[in-house]
Amino acid sequence: MPRARELGIVIGAMPTGPTNSVLDVPGVGLGHTTVHRDEPAPPEGRGVARTGVSVLVLAEDAYRRPVPAGGAVLNGAGECTGFLTAGEWGSAETPVYLTSTMQLGRVYDAACEIALEAHPEVADDVVIPVVAECDDSHLNDCRRMQVTGDDVRAAHAAALASRGSAEPPEQGAVGAGTGMSCFGFKGGIGTASRTVGDHTVAVLLLTNFGVREELVVAGTPVGRQLPPVVSGPAKPAGSCIGLVVTDAPVDGAACARLARRVGLGLARSGSVAHHGSGEIFLGFGTGLRLDRDGTPDRTALGGRALDPLFAGVVEAAEEAVLDSMFTSPTTVGRDGHTSESLHSPGVLALLRR
Repeated sequence: MPRARELGIVIGAMPTGPTNSVLDVPGVGLGHTTVHRDEPAPPEGRGVARTGVSVLVLAEDAYRRPVPAGGAVLNGAGECTGFLTAGEWGSAETPVYLTSTMQLGRVYDAACEIALEAHPEVADDVVIPVVAECDDSHLNDCRRMQVTGDDVRAAHAAALASRGSAEPPEQGAVGAGTGMSCFGFKGGIGTASRTVGDHTVAVLLLTNFGVREELVVAGTPVGRQLPPVVSGPAKPAGSCIGLVVTDAPVDGAACARLARRVGLGLARSGSVAHHGSGEIFLGFGTGLRLDRDGTPDRTALGGRALDPLFAGVVEAAEEAVLDSMFTSPTTVGRDGHTSESLHSPGVLALLRR
């Protein structure tokens, strides 16, 4: 399904990268495993699954040469393993894994196994994979552990294979985004990028937040102008995981500041960060690398030199919200619960007006 720009909806004035995604940052990869099935409840089957796992590879050698990292929390009703160590050490050593709330532990186990297979010395040094979640229980039967270790491995392999691709990655109802809802519509995976001089900054979102009347599209209060949709129980305001990655030489402190700006992009789309929502953000920099003791290999950008990167994050985050929704089809999940696609005649007519 089309992205926002393909529908004539342009966010901001900064130029995008070639794929307008996280793949525009050299060495970065994004892969998904989508789990979508309709079976009877156990013991006859495995139930209704609308879930999956997505993996963001930051750098293939991140364990031996950690990347600077830092995080920010807008509202903390969620979980992200590795968040505390990123804040303490200012670095990350593993890919970032995204999945649904109840399957975080299962994905964490597989992430540890992947790290051990690639670097046996992890057993003597201990690594804490970065695994973050949003709740997809509105569409997915989370009483069943639907994601397997093989699903995690497949998403990781797909992420490695995607590095350097000239094609935009899959977005919307794929991977971890399969069962997510956003502003009362179908949400999921969204990504966008901006170029800043010789560098690129990109945002990847897992969107699962907001209520219908709050939605703003490119400054238009769409949610307040659309009639309500009655399609079973309403999806409560959920969460958003936001990941920023740039090839600019930034340290852990700057990564945290970049991550914080994701919240401004969400606000432009209408988010107010509800009580039960977990807006958790992480930033990563691949243009400056660290040794195992945390010593940087070059001088980091700082001060006002970060302002263009901040602007890029805000624009890319706002656009990534829209892409996560416009690229998602209407999805029916467990018990007939439905999340309507934002790519609908009513919404498009309103935007044209």
